[in-house]
Amino acid sequence: MAEVIVAVPTFRRPQGLRRLLDALAHLETGADVRVLVADNDSERHEGLDACAALKDYRWPLDAFLVPERGIAQARNALVERALSYRCDFIAMLDDDEWPQPQWLDAFLKTQRETGADALHGDILRAFETKPGAWAARCDGVAPLLGARSGPIPMIEGSGNVFLSRACFERLEKPCFDPAFALSGGEDRDFFERLRRKGLRFAWSKEAVVHAFVPASRATLGWALKRAYRVGNSDMRVMLKHAHGRRDRITETIKIVAALLLFPLLFVLGAANGRAVQALRRLCRAAGKIAALRGRFYDEYAVTHGS
Repeated sequence: MAEVIVAVPTFRRPQGLRRLLDALAHLETGADVRVLVADNDSERHEGLDACAALKDYRWPLDAFLVPERGIAQARNALVERALSYRCDFIAMLDDDEWPQPQWLDAFLKTQRETGADALHGDILRAFETKPGAWAARCDGVAPLLGARSGPIPMIEGSGNVFLSRACFERLEKPCFDPAFALSGGEDRDFFERLRRKGLRFAWSKEAVVHAFVPASRATLGWALKRAYRVGNSDMRVMLKHAHGRRDRITETIKIVAALLLFPLLFVLGAANGRAVQALRRLCRAAGKIAALRGRFYDEYAVTHGS
């Protein structure tokens, strides 16, 4: 029987956390499950209180406070706590996500079939208000879907991921870089480090979660800010791991190409709906330029949803 820890960082989303915990209680699985919740809000501690209010919960539930603010800090506290228990795998879910009943066994099945060390699964969106047509095409608003179950070259984010214990034991600590505390990108850096260690990645189409998108995120403005942030944090990761001038020159050429090409594609794509993708790529390029100038965008200084 596989021993699995489900690790959840939370910050001022008690309703979302309760929805997630309820979905975990209804998993259809033969695995031995334990749930860890790291509440990153020592002032209100709404997540900790939500866990304390649960009576006769199906799984062992360990909830604790992480006083130092930051998503990387919360993830590192979860890793440290998880490794103090016996476990084969650690699954990570965000507090605005909730899994389908077959989610965990789907991950276990794909892991057995592929031998992957880390896996990602599909993310479907559930909207508070329907997004506009342009926003609906953007990352963070559009569903995140893999082409098929099987090996993939890279995992880009930490929502709905499933990792072997070895992923954490083989990395130097901390596993998630605290420099990305409020900006995001700590997950991209984490998986880049795993890739450089030679660990293997896979996608599981059947390991599906839903993610709630509040009205404040279902807009083109937010989606473009997200694109800017992703470009900003991706560049920071690249600079952290770059080997010499060659990597920097290659990335600079990509940025210049984007600045030259995508304004034209924006104009040409206005009639067929592709303009928003050109606009999104321009925002990513702007975020990269800002990172090159030492400017960081702290997206997670603002909480969306409850």
